[in-house]
Amino acid sequence: MSLSVSVFGLGYVGCVSAACFAKEGHNVVGVDVSTAKVDMLNAGKSTILEVGIGELVADMVAAGRLRATTDVGDAVRSSTVSLICVGTPSRTNGSIDLQYIERVCSEIGSTLRDVDRWHTVVIRSTVLPGTVDGTVIPALERASGKKFGVDFGVCSNPEFLREGSSIKDFYAPPFTLIGAHDTRSADEVRALYRGIDAPVHVAAMGVAETVKYACNSYHAVKVTFANEIGGICKAVGVDSHEVMRIFCEDTKLNISPAYLRPGFAFGGSCLPKDVRALTYKARQLDVDAPMLAAALESNRKLVQRAYDTILSTGARRIGVLGMAFKAGTDDLRESPIVTLIEMLIGKGMEVAVFDRDVSSANLIGSNREYIEKEIPHIWTLVDQSMDRVVERSDVVVIGNATPAFREVEQHLGNGKVVVDLVRAFGERLSDGRQYHGINW
Repeated sequence: MSLSVSVFGLGYVGCVSAACFAKEGHNVVGVDVSTAKVDMLNAGKSTILEVGIGELVADMVAAGRLRATTDVGDAVRSSTVSLICVGTPSRTNGSIDLQYIERVCSEIGSTLRDVDRWHTVVIRSTVLPGTVDGTVIPALERASGKKFGVDFGVCSNPEFLREGSSIKDFYAPPFTLIGAHDTRSADEVRALYRGIDAPVHVAAMGVAETVKYACNSYHAVKVTFANEIGGICKAVGVDSHEVMRIFCEDTKLNISPAYLRPGFAFGGSCLPKDVRALTYKARQLDVDAPMLAAALESNRKLVQRAYDTILSTGARRIGVLGMAFKAGTDDLRESPIVTLIEMLIGKGMEVAVFDRDVSSANLIGSNREYIEKEIPHIWTLVDQSMDRVVERSDVVVIGNATPAFREVEQHLGNGKVVVDLVRAFGERLSDGRQYHGINW
């Protein structure tokens, strides 16, 4: 089944999307305020420079499946789906400028006022979470006099096209992402990609909008990380490319989903110590490594956020389930939960702790030495009964992912507050009880 598609904005994303959707068998009309771009495309010429795109545009125009216009009304009336691919440039303060998005939505909406059929508007431009609901839908409703979900649909469909390889990326994406409030709109966008062999994820609108930013921010972090490691390597005479070549061979932890689940601060005997050592060495060498240094500060602020969350409840009796930084271990060395406990004690809170895996009698070696030197008083807070800790507390802190801690849900009530550092419960505590997730 071929669809009729209008593509607003004939820059990089718009030109590639228009040509590729036409190749997929859809009838596509491109729209742009630039008559030069419209004339180029109608003449079978690409508006961008990239290997393969010129030939693809020429073939699709010749086949009669791709044309361009400056007439918004013509484009909307000729299509059932409108893809918005206009720019969202940065303002001087770093915020994004949505004027082009708003203008196109208003123009589309004005045409929809006189169109007596369902139309789906798809935001392919990169926009922050909340843009579709806060800007796009209101602009369309104002201009059209029609109602979202009744007369027209809106989806988010972020693109993941890299300049220089965009055609290849279009046909071999890691996934196709659709943000939607209704299945009708989502199904229509899904139909655009029926010939693309990739998983399709239909997600909440805000999730789809945010994923693109998460991806690009992570890419920036990866570049910065490799360069900071490279700077340190150069200063000590080590082959940075060989270091990172071997680094990338670890697909269990390094190049993998490991550690990429929002939760609490990192801790233990390795990560804090090794990041401190490497950043100290960088300072000795006069090598700037601000991202590595910021990791420690960001980690500290996450503990502070948990502390502030607990204080904001106004409660004085705090129960902590799980002391070790990782479930199933007894390692308290630089555990962020222990740091949190220390902060609460310092504020005069009544703190009780339960952790079946941490026992004074069984601790040995450097772990025992650390506790005896740094936090010997921690044992006075430990209670052997989880039920008793929960019963005597106004706030229950879930410190690690020990499965048994999920059992406390049946004991919660009487206004008890849960501060969950590991998403032990997530959305399940939604029956009026107070629940705080640290990063969700």
